[in-house]
Amino acid sequence: MNQYDVIIIGGGHNGLVCACYLAGAGLKVKVLERRAVVGGAAVTEEFHPGFRNSVASYTVSLLNPKVIRDLNLERHGLRVLLRPFSNFLPLPGNEYLRTGASPAETQQQFARLSKHDAGRLPGYYAMLDKVAEVLRAMILETPPNVGGGFRDLWQGVKVGNRLRHLSTAERRDVLDLFTKSAGDLLDDWFEHDAVKALFGFDSIVGNFASPYTPGSGYVLLHHVFGEVNGKPGQWGHAIGGMGAITQAMATEARARGVDIQLDAAVHRVLTADGRVTGVALTGGDVYEAPCVAANVNPKLLYLELMEPGQLDADFLARIRRFKCGSGTFRMNVALSALPHFSAAPAAEGDRYLQSGIIIGPSLKYMEQAYFDARMFGWAKQPIVEMLIPSTLDDSLAPKGRHVASLFCQHFNPELPDGRSWDEAREQAADSIIDTVDAHAPGFKQSVLGRMLLSPLDLERKFGLIGGDIFHGALSLDQLYSLRPVLGHGDYRGPVRGLYMCGAGTHPGGGVTGAPGHNAAREILRDLGRSHH
Repeated sequence: MNQYDVIIIGGGHNGLVCACYLAGAGLKVKVLERRAVVGGAAVTEEFHPGFRNSVASYTVSLLNPKVIRDLNLERHGLRVLLRPFSNFLPLPGNEYLRTGASPAETQQQFARLSKHDAGRLPGYYAMLDKVAEVLRAMILETPPNVGGGFRDLWQGVKVGNRLRHLSTAERRDVLDLFTKSAGDLLDDWFEHDAVKALFGFDSIVGNFASPYTPGSGYVLLHHVFGEVNGKPGQWGHAIGGMGAITQAMATEARARGVDIQLDAAVHRVLTADGRVTGVALTGGDVYEAPCVAANVNPKLLYLELMEPGQLDADFLARIRRFKCGSGTFRMNVALSALPHFSAAPAAEGDRYLQSGIIIGPSLKYMEQAYFDARMFGWAKQPIVEMLIPSTLDDSLAPKGRHVASLFCQHFNPELPDGRSWDEAREQAADSIIDTVDAHAPGFKQSVLGRMLLSPLDLERKFGLIGGDIFHGALSLDQLYSLRPVLGHGDYRGPVRGLYMCGAGTHPGGGVTGAPGHNAAREILRDLGRSHH
């Protein structure tokens, strides 16, 4: 029988989360995944003989604690280790800046470069925490559909109330973070270039923009509302790579009776009389269900999977304008030896290699990288974040060898001279390796193998349009009730029985599980079932 209560398109983490909650409420659920492996962009794969790594998504923080609990992920083997400290920045002149394992230690580190900035740090953290708290409380809520009846009005009042509890100064902070550029914000707080760069880096991750672009303050905030093992704002490593998260989710889904089918690309969402009836696969198989939840980029769903006559012209025009595009280039390298950064303090040993190593010494450097990418296709001096997960997890590489994740910005999804990324990929990758080698001499020699994912590769492999790691830019016009389009911010599509459960909905990208959790609640509400 090819009949189900709900069909989910896309077995990425949000699709799996949604499936678990729906099956937990007694529904018959089918997940269809185009690739041969479940997990979407959160997967671990062998990329060089004997070397495994998280292919795309590479670090844990935003995964919601309620989702971890409800889906028994720890029982299914999920272990997340905290980094000893978050970040290490090599700087010109063999100087460096790093964060500490505690706010006090971070303050000590900052004081080496700027007493002023060390003094400002507690105030900055308090401000960020307050705003992140407002955001954290909204993550598992369904945004009000503006103009959508009593329940939406009530939801709007609740959000208003939450802001009303803040002081006037705190409300101004919320507004600043949502509307200003990260650069302007950080210039107001701090004086040292490296301190501003350390915090400003988050504002351009997956965001093809200058740190001085208005709205980049929110992208900075989006990266700090997470937590690891109950510690807010921390980042960690999943043992076994990011695939360990989605494998644990798939185990729970199957235990709840979810039918997961791989190598199953959906060709069309089927409808009749203005409502969803099921899906057809590219191979011709048809599955029937009164509900379909799509865990794919909204552009893919509405421009490629729907029958043309189903959607009104204004909605389609807005989906075409939905902004997608990260200036992201992702590389995995197999290493014969650990790198050694010239700027690293000898006294501290190799501990810094377990943190995020950020090459991007100033906001000006980051802005220049963006300008270069607009002009030439990619940054002449790219911004690189390097993680070496094998320092925490020996399951990823042979003994004495290592793997590194390089997450690099700014690489224009559209090369200006009309060239394809297929032609430019190797050249861009060489410039990334050279950038790291300049800070860690010998790095280039130690590379045994590399896996390259240009913005185009990210689109082809994972359905990330324009290489967009968030399934749509996190700009003010694409957040909350406006994500992906005003009137459909509540996970319900414009055709009856059609839902969205991916990162193209609130609260956006990152491995959070929140869109999947929230969409399941709305589907169950519409079906008159309870959601736990």
